[in-house]
Amino acid sequence: MRKSTKQYSLFMFLLLSMFANSSFANDPVYEQRRTDYINHSLANFSRHTITIQAYMGVPVDSATLYKMVGNITKTGTVDFDIVQLVRILCLSTGQYDSIILPAMDSVPFWLTKGDTLHGYWSENHMIQWMSSDWLLHERYGKPVDANLDNRLRHYLRLKVNYGFYEFFSSVYSPYCLSGLLNLADFAQDAEIKTLATLASQRLLKELLMITNDQGVFFPTAGRNYFGKYESAYDQNHNNLIYLLTGFGDAPTSASHAGGFLASSSLPVDSITASWTSSLDITYPIGHTLDTSFILNSGQSQLDRTMFQWSFGGYFDPRLAGTTGQLLIDSNLWKHVDFEPFVSFSLFDSSTIVALAQQLTVASKSTVICNQDAVIFKHKSITLSSVKDFWKGKLGYQQFPCVANIGTTAVFTASGQVKQNWDARSASNLNDNLPYVGQEHNVALLMYRPEFKSPILPSKNPEVALHFNAADFDEVLQDSLWLLGRQANQYVAVRRHCLDSINNVAACYMDRGQAWVIIVGDSAMYGTFNQFKTKVDQATFQERWYMDTLAQPNQYVYYAKINFDTTTVEYAWGVDSVTTTGIKETASNDALKIYPNPSSDKLNIDLSAIQNKQASIQVTNMFGQVIYSEKGRSNSSNNKTIYVSDWPSGTYTIAVETAENKYVKQFLKNE
Repeated sequence: MRKSTKQYSLFMFLLLSMFANSSFANDPVYEQRRTDYINHSLANFSRHTITIQAYMGVPVDSATLYKMVGNITKTGTVDFDIVQLVRILCLSTGQYDSIILPAMDSVPFWLTKGDTLHGYWSENHMIQWMSSDWLLHERYGKPVDANLDNRLRHYLRLKVNYGFYEFFSSVYSPYCLSGLLNLADFAQDAEIKTLATLASQRLLKELLMITNDQGVFFPTAGRNYFGKYESAYDQNHNNLIYLLTGFGDAPTSASHAGGFLASSSLPVDSITASWTSSLDITYPIGHTLDTSFILNSGQSQLDRTMFQWSFGGYFDPRLAGTTGQLLIDSNLWKHVDFEPFVSFSLFDSSTIVALAQQLTVASKSTVICNQDAVIFKHKSITLSSVKDFWKGKLGYQQFPCVANIGTTAVFTASGQVKQNWDARSASNLNDNLPYVGQEHNVALLMYRPEFKSPILPSKNPEVALHFNAADFDEVLQDSLWLLGRQANQYVAVRRHCLDSINNVAACYMDRGQAWVIIVGDSAMYGTFNQFKTKVDQATFQERWYMDTLAQPNQYVYYAKINFDTTTVEYAWGVDSVTTTGIKETASNDALKIYPNPSSDKLNIDLSAIQNKQASIQVTNMFGQVIYSEKGRSNSSNNKTIYVSDWPSGTYTIAVETAENKYVKQFLKNE
């Protein structure tokens, strides 16, 4: 196998020698907890117990096994089952080969043309597919594609050196671990075994980094689901935390990842020793987008695109061309993940690049390969965030800032407000992402949405607060401040407003919003009343102003919080002539257009701007400007635009003066 540098070869030689000459004996306390977990799992059967049954040499539950085998051709996430079935093959002595192996022939382990179901490109799916393919190849001589060896080693080196793109994800990290542990336990290739071991250890150390002393993991995350912040225990990731630390409630039964770790020989002493009760750091994750071009240059064209997709580089303008070409070449427009973009199938890859450049509010913010996570932890409280994480742009499963107080999570999110947080959209969780500035235990969150083309699905920029009052022993409201106490742990949230939407504390978006989250405990501030006194003494500033010294002029949104000895402030400047959300106000209602729909001409009533200098711009559903005019409104305060030659569809008209911007949509019909 080709090594990239002499230094890397020496590094790997030393690692391989260390693993070859060492016998790993985990701490007896961990081993006892692992034994107890195994015994409890066998006594309280779940579908994931079959991994432990195979490990213990007892018959695997036949009904569960046959159901998993029968579903191999039916589900898009079948790799979750395949990685489990491969582990059963490796743990057993051949008694299940005749049941499992024939079914493995019915599904491709890497992307094939016209696939409509399977996902191979997100980080957790990649390693589950690749590890299963590799182990079946080593153990049974399964034919594999010519690039698997290079692709797999490259993936493992990326994780060891740069960490995980789906960072701190309680949804996806456990499934990454499952694929990694299969390689760490069963790979015959020494380098792959070592790399998988190191990657597994890194993943678990990062899991414990934001775990509090009650075994609760409510982190900032690159990709996650709201449901993971509703329950403190008995989820897939909690099984891992309990096995490693003993913190929190004991799992009721085995989980997918819990069954893997409990049946693994992974050395964990360095992992358990890494947990600390106090932390106040900035933790760099990943690499820049420019670096990715160098890192992935040794891969095939297909695999380069898969790796860029694994960090969310789908339609970023610099990557959209390769995405479009792969979608065209592999005929993936009917794939479940790309059906929402099927209208793009009418275009060539160069046109897709042009659209991505025009829709940067959505095309850039999927990328999650280079972050600085700010982490504060003190015993049972944590506050974590990602600094300046695509502020103002559309968000996808991202959690930019989360507080954990004992066993409850507190955070804000933009988008359609629902009383059941888990009922919100799983594919697009944030209408716009905030700027987050965090210093120690204080976070400032500022929302300022960029203008969005009507082609984009997100239309709900309001911001809601996840604050479950029932989880607290005491809740106080003091003007805009909302304070909660759980035992000796405290949180304070300065809300943007006192409104609610669908019985959830939330604020409708005007020009922008600023929120503050502060965490503390009795060891830091004394009693809850003393903490409240500190909050009462805090000072907050918020203002808008025009920076005429900047070139071009900047319309600035500024906020500042002083709490105790900590100050966080930010001046968010945006080019004053760009189409951003800063001037989108309720006064939009003053702009009248008619008729709507229109097939011939569109009349714009400009009475609201009262003979002022203004610009008029019309964009189509792809964000392309198809009409633009600047000047002073005429005496009749009316403007007519002829639209008979325009294609049918939805258009957006923006009228902007020095003081305000008005936005309306209209429909052109035949």
